[in-house]
Amino acid sequence: MKKKILIIGGGISKERLISLETAKEVYKELKKKNYIVSLCEPDNNLINKIKLFRPNVVFNALHGQFGEDGYMQAVLESLNVKYTHSGVIASSIAMDKILSKEIYIKNKILTPKYLKFKFSKNLINKELTIKIDKKFKFPVVIKPINEGSSVNVFICNRKNFIKNLKKLSSYKEVLIEKFIPGREVQVAILGKKSLGAIELVPKRKFYDYEAKYNVNAKTKHIIPVNLKKKNLERILQIAQKAHNIIGCRGVTRSDFKFYKNKFFLLETNTQPGMTKLSLVPEIAAYNGMNFIDLIEWILKDASRNR
Repeated sequence: MKKKILIIGGGISKERLISLETAKEVYKELKKKNYIVSLCEPDNNLINKIKLFRPNVVFNALHGQFGEDGYMQAVLESLNVKYTHSGVIASSIAMDKILSKEIYIKNKILTPKYLKFKFSKNLINKELTIKIDKKFKFPVVIKPINEGSSVNVFICNRKNFIKNLKKLSSYKEVLIEKFIPGREVQVAILGKKSLGAIELVPKRKFYDYEAKYNVNAKTKHIIPVNLKKKNLERILQIAQKAHNIIGCRGVTRSDFKFYKNKFFLLETNTQPGMTKLSLVPEIAAYNGMNFIDLIEWILKDASRNR
């Protein structure tokens, strides 16, 4: 019997358009292999759609809030349906940049120094700028605690810190962390094995939303990464360790900065993109795993209790 795959993409997060791209790319590949495939967006009728279609597996192609943070995973668990990627707890931990950092630190994984800033409790003034400079030294990075794809991420100097922080005031709290210069290296993990690494050299100020998803941004992708063998082994081990301690399943991608011979883990992504510019398919292809093989691996890994 042909397997029935329901792909959920889009959603209401700020990463909706990228999620739709991921969903469409997966849909096209599965149609070529004669799977029975349906693609839908999560809405008030989602549960009925799942019950009517009765999929063998739900491929979760959502990115960001309500898709990657444990919410959708809880819905799928309640329906007792097989689904891809990480489960409820691991998804919620990885999406929360503060919580995941605390777990990294507890497990001796190097990550940039940080603090949590609550808009309701802290004044935005010159004294704050002085405090941040004393704690970290500028530049610093400010970003939402639970967004992905570098949405609303700013690298700030002393002059533009306050202006950029005010831009994020719609969030209750944000992460302020020490900016780490150096090389941008990302690692893909498939279950219990590391798939490989890739280095990114953006022409923009950093590897932001445009650098990730706009071909015209001309971000340079370097694979294989020019690292000494022991350093390559080390970064793969750190990514696998992060995957394991968070409790991730399926595929993940961990983002690092390499500076002064040290790897700083920025975050672990539990539902990395599957677009034409996405990194996990590129890493997989370099290591002899084509796109459909990658998708089918993810489908085979799916289960009810993640």
